[in-house]
Amino acid sequence: MIDLYTAATPNGHKISIALEELALPYTLHALDLASGEQKEPWFLAINPNGRIPAIVDRAEDDFAVFESGAILLYLAEKTGRLLPHDARGRSRVVQWLMFQMGGIGPMMGQANVFFRYFPEKIQPAIDRYQGECRRLFRVLDGHLRDHEYLAGDYSIADIANWAWVRTHRWSGVDIDDLPHLGRWRDQIRSRPAVQKGITAPPSAMDRDADDEQAQKFAAEARRMVEMGQSRAGGS
Repeated sequence: MIDLYTAATPNGHKISIALEELALPYTLHALDLASGEQKEPWFLAINPNGRIPAIVDRAEDDFAVFESGAILLYLAEKTGRLLPHDARGRSRVVQWLMFQMGGIGPMMGQANVFFRYFPEKIQPAIDRYQGECRRLFRVLDGHLRDHEYLAGDYSIADIANWAWVRTHRWSGVDIDDLPHLGRWRDQIRSRPAVQKGITAPPSAMDRDADDEQAQKFAAEARRMVEMGQSRAGGS
């Protein structure tokens, strides 16, 4: 049994999708990020960085793993699935996983902050991060022109990148002119385990919408940004 400490974010949904794909039994613990639950001592004992997601593998003497990319690798290696066994195949998956961890995630995250959450609109920052998101999406689109998935068969690299790419509209970035990326996005979305994983936990609002619920979500996230700025070190 695995305890999953998470929230309805792209990084959180990476892990719930992987657990569903791997058919691993898990207990879901949804943290209230707005209240700062992820900074409480009990959770910092699991993840010193105070971020979601994190897991505790009860079958391995309560072994804790934090950082979404590290968790994906741990689960894939534990089960022998979603990650090739040969060195070159494994490297291809890890390369695209790191592409998400170092590029797609951080750039979309910053686009979200400046486009949706930051108290004032700083257009050069918005342009910079949305532009970098577009560049990274073009990289994916170009690669997917000749590949069904990112690294051979469906893998943790696809899960990691998809969990973020699916939220592109929330970052204010369109992909209608990137047909190969769109095909891949829709193909992965159709998988039953993916559909179940993105409801564990369910999002508080539709990231494709701009209705009252989405505006409320953005306002709560804005307060978290402002609170982070007021704390020593931005923690």
